[in-house]
Amino acid sequence: MDWKLPLSPAVRRMIITAVVLTLSLMWLGDIQVLRTTPAPRTATDWLPVFVTGPLLTIMLPSTRFSPALPVRAVAAAGVSTVLTCVCLVVPQTSTDFGFLEACALLFLIVRVLAQTRAARTAVQLCVALIAAALLMPLRSRTLDTFVSGSYLLTTVFSLGVATGCAIRALELRRQRAVHDVRQAERLALARDLHDLIAHHMTGIIVQANAARAVHATAPQKVDPALEAIARAGTETLESMRRLVRVLREDDHQALRPGDLLAELAELVAAFSEQQPQAPAARLEATAAARTSQYSPEVETSVHRVVREALTNVHRHAPGERVTVRLDADPDWLYVTVVNGLGQRRAGAPAGGRSGFGLIGLKERVEALDGTFRAGPTGDGRWEVRAGLPRTTATRARPAR
Repeated sequence: MDWKLPLSPAVRRMIITAVVLTLSLMWLGDIQVLRTTPAPRTATDWLPVFVTGPLLTIMLPSTRFSPALPVRAVAAAGVSTVLTCVCLVVPQTSTDFGFLEACALLFLIVRVLAQTRAARTAVQLCVALIAAALLMPLRSRTLDTFVSGSYLLTTVFSLGVATGCAIRALELRRQRAVHDVRQAERLALARDLHDLIAHHMTGIIVQANAARAVHATAPQKVDPALEAIARAGTETLESMRRLVRVLREDDHQALRPGDLLAELAELVAAFSEQQPQAPAARLEATAAARTSQYSPEVETSVHRVVREALTNVHRHAPGERVTVRLDADPDWLYVTVVNGLGQRRAGAPAGGRSGFGLIGLKERVEALDGTFRAGPTGDGRWEVRAGLPRTTATRARPAR
């Protein structure tokens, strides 16, 4: 499950910069308050500034060496609570109970609510962090500081809880949308395969009746008819395997396999007509792709990949040159759609960051044991590439 919102690199950089700036200012505030604290200073005066504050800040980012977020949250709450208990024994002389530490706890609460998958775990961790934060004003051991500090922290941390819950709700909504798109693609694939299987079965019935009709008068024609029936039955069985655990809806239009290259040429021509000011889109096909035969579900999926890719180009990168290319080897058929990114940067993909069309394509291609990739290329273009097995037999996935 992906719990990372699809933010652009610019937005991510802005968020990281704001967090780092806020933590830096909080730490400078801690240092300034410590400098103005009259001597003699106790150990509990500098512990929040140079130990617990920086330690909790280190727990914020996730790296490959970092423990899991729940572990870090529990550790942060424990460290903060232990320091508060120590301050009850060794009172602070400073008026600062730890700005950096409180800010780190606030950001941890937002992260826990936004990224912890289990709702119960998120609530439990959030309660522990809030409790540790609200106990921090006790370090001064004065009633006025405790009341005013608790009031301020309650207000600020309430905003943090609201922010974390809003991010969590947004992520859950995105996941539901992704699930709906994938389910719709499975249903569309089931509808296509149903119509293709019906086509095969019709041929089997016709050939079987023909074999029965000529059995008495021309028995030499029965064997070829039986071979054709066996071949069509094998193809039908292969297509039927695609329907395992895939649902089907009733409101659909029948699809019939056609000439793949002719249909792609029509798509490319229609795309060029929609953009008369742009360079004409090109359709390229290698000799192997032109002379090969493909299963009907593969042809339907290739048609869908090209149509969705051209739609994304028209929507997100109008006016750019587009190339549709078909290539084939003995086991695989490859379809590639490449276009420029227009005024966008290579890190901000044209046609797919916030939409769900590419998710549906990936679901369809992988349902046929294929491979799918969509992303920027090294030369500053956007590429959609799908690899589909030419037959339904299990084959090793291509390395490229």
